[in-house]
Amino acid sequence: MSALAGAERCLIPFDCDEFARQALYSLLNNIEETRADHNAGLTVEGIVVNQFQPRASLPQRLVAELEAETVPVMKSRISSSVKMKESHIEAKPLIYLAPTHKLTQEFVALYSELNA
Repeated sequence: MSALAGAERCLIPFDCDEFARQALYSLLNNIEETRADHNAGLTVEGIVVNQFQPRASLPQRLVAELEAETVPVMKSRISSSVKMKESHIEAKPLIYLAPTHKLTQEFVALYSELNA
């Protein structure tokens, strides 16, 4: 709550499952309370869909439902990849470890979307 009270905006990661969706609703309620009580200027920059599996029906359905509810879902999707774990093990940012990897390009797209 303290971080939200002091922030101008926030970006919320969302893993595509029902538990994460319920947690997201709870967090959005907390953000509304914080906005009302402590920080009227707080905005949700967007929801970042993380661990996205485009061929699975559940993630597709959950994201579609969020978008239908006018939750600010970012267009960029971040998939899961072992390459991220390799990046952590080598203590090297993904963009330097594997600049042409699909996951790297997804993060670049997200960065571009945020700075558009």
